[in-house]
Amino acid sequence: MTFRHLYFTACLAAGFALFSGAALSHSKKETTMPVDGAVLEATPEVIAMTFDKPMRLTLVQLTNSDGAAVNMTRTDGMAPVTKFEATPSEMEPGAYTLEWRGLSSDGHPMEGRFSFQIAD
Repeated sequence: MTFRHLYFTACLAAGFALFSGAALSHSKKETTMPVDGAVLEATPEVIAMTFDKPMRLTLVQLTNSDGAAVNMTRTDGMAPVTKFEATPSEMEPGAYTLEWRGLSSDGHPMEGRFSFQIAD
């Protein structure tokens, strides 16, 4: 092999390592509580999400079907966590959606949502 071939091969390998490492280091949501689509009998004691790597959640908003925000008390202090928990205020029967945004452990912006209902 010539120097040019070795240089090209080394650059190509470094590029693959750089991009595959960045893709593998993003945090991802693994579970939610309540689970997406759940139908509950009453207000959940806790709203929770787990991530495979630390996530700094910059926005967590719980809304009802009218779009009104539901108050929650967060326990993370906006520090990076693998398990997020918040205690919601009393909730009336109806549909609810939790939207979240945050920064994964590699600084990549992430977002998601899940929904659940409280039965009449």
